[in-house]
Amino acid sequence: MKNVALSVNGKKIAATVEPRTHLGDFLREQQLLTATHLGCEHGVCGACTVLLDGRPVRSCITLAVACEAGAVTTLEGLENDPVMAELREAFAAEHGLQCGFCTPGMLISARDLVLRKAGADDRAVRIEMSGNLCRCTGYRGIVRAIRRVLDARKKTKA
Repeated sequence: MKNVALSVNGKKIAATVEPRTHLGDFLREQQLLTATHLGCEHGVCGACTVLLDGRPVRSCITLAVACEAGAVTTLEGLENDPVMAELREAFAAEHGLQCGFCTPGMLISARDLVLRKAGADDRAVRIEMSGNLCRCTGYRGIVRAIRRVLDARKKTKA
């Protein structure tokens, strides 16, 4: 067992974990934060994406002990985030979700995209989101939702 101290959604956490425990398992099983979904458990599908020190990471291939002194943010920690609120509304309006399994990872990745690439066109959105797989939507609604937020933010800055 190994001790780890980190911040999760703004709260300081001290825990004891097996060195092999993945961050996703730690968040779901020990912290009871179930918005982080574990899909492929190989870092391919993106359903488990969370923020580590403000950057998207796959929690299924990130060890919890590697997050020592880091700041982890899950979807639950972005409940009051204005960009996330815009994305949630746009995903609903543009039918960017169906079963919802991929949605937490999609939203976290989309938030990162919106904050980094304000001028992204459809092609750029598709490329940026290509690490997040969805088996239900066909991606059109997801791309439209992200573009809706990008376009709205562009108008408010103009």
